[in-house]
Amino acid sequence: MRLFLVYSSVIILALVSVLHFYWVFGGTKGIQAVLPEKKEGKVAFTPRRVETVIVAVGMIGVAFILLVQNNLISFFTPNSFTKWSSIILSIIFLLRSIGDFKYFGFSKRVKNTTFSKYDTQLYTPLCLFLGIILMTSWL
Repeated sequence: MRLFLVYSSVIILALVSVLHFYWVFGGTKGIQAVLPEKKEGKVAFTPRRVETVIVAVGMIGVAFILLVQNNLISFFTPNSFTKWSSIILSIIFLLRSIGDFKYFGFSKRVKNTTFSKYDTQLYTPLCLFLGIILMTSWL
């Protein structure tokens, strides 16, 4: 079961990375559903391409660290770097699921936007799931 959860997490992270690369190269589908909105319907922030590339590459990095920390890549062994990376990444994902007390996470106050609906149903539970999976890799 544990391997299934780890491999599922890696697939999810890879798909999220591919989606971010799609946006970097000019794709527009789904953009409205992933940007937090203010109550007035205006986007809270617009990420630049370089920030989107960082997220895309970062998701692949998270997947790689998860695989290494769980000893699933034969030519890499878990070490202190992968352990501490897993700890830090699990904290990041868990904090993302808690939220910023305004636009995203379980603590968000802005709740009647397209983003907030997807955040409640998909993004926040996904971050909680990834945080827990990363946590189990170093416990």
